Amino acid sequence: MTTQQIALVTCESLGVYTNNADSEDERLIQFLKDKGLAVSFQVWDDENIDWSVFSAIIIKSPWDYFDKIEAFYAWLQKLEKAGRPVLNPVKILRWNADKIYFKDLAQQGVKVVPSYWIDKGQSFDADAVFAQLQADKIIVKPRVSGGAKNTFAISRSQAGAHASRLNELLQEEGFLAQPFLNEINTGGEWSFLFFGGQYSHAVLKTAKPGDFRVQHYLGGSVHTPTPPAALLATAQAIADRFATDCLYARVDGVVQDNELVLMELELIEPFLFLSMEVGATERYYEALRQKLLLP
Repeated sequence: MTTQQIALVTCESLGVYTNNADSEDERLIQFLKDKGLAVSFQVWDDENIDWSVFSAIIIKSPWDYFDKIEAFYAWLQKLEKAGRPVLNPVKILRWNADKIYFKDLAQQGVKVVPSYWIDKGQSFDADAVFAQLQADKIIVKPRVSGGAKNTFAISRSQAGAHASRLNELLQEEGFLAQPFLNEINTGGEWSFLFFGGQYSHAVLKTAKPGDFRVQHYLGGSVHTPTPPAALLATAQAIADRFATDCLYARVDGVVQDNELVLMELELIEPFLFLSMEVGATERYYEALRQKLLLP
């Protein structure tokens, strides 16, 4: 179909993130090749790559970016200078990398999980956090993070035991605290997938017994029930407003009082659950085709 060289961006090692997961990247690249695209895997922080030779750069699985965030920001700047189409757009990637984007969403009326922000260099003040969040149990995690890295579930009685470690981590980066949502254990966490702004499919993720982390590589389970129309409408509205010009978007949330409460808006490197829904990979390709104006 085309001789355009397309980069499918990944990282040097997918490591633990492939546990209990299908080889989504391998399936996707083969699908795109079968469609006639000249696509190849490229490691985002490989200094030997000349990004200007690619007609398009698709961000897929740079799953270590949050461990090297300054290098990632520098790489995004390099992509801007290369002047090639990047999917998702660089400005979106930069905005979405730091969870401070929650403030933007909340200010524009999106119902998000309440957050308490702890800046780099500050101390973890348990009394202040629990008082503001009005919770007996909280989740504390880095502002720039992924894969449940350095994520803590802390009850009031445990706060003192975690303070030293958190204060140590706060010397390196900023954190946020949120109420622990029992709905994750009782109802699970929804992920809504959108390609080119169009709804593709949804999955419901549940944690294994005794855990709060729903990630499949940590033992969580993934189901494919039909999502309630009201939840889908909320997810679509979020994608419409904040994922403009994106090839892909994943809206993650839980249900409280029959409403979707946003937990994450994933616009950098979300797992797409392509194998969970018939036709999902075809819809991804169709969105890509339209973005790149392919015949």
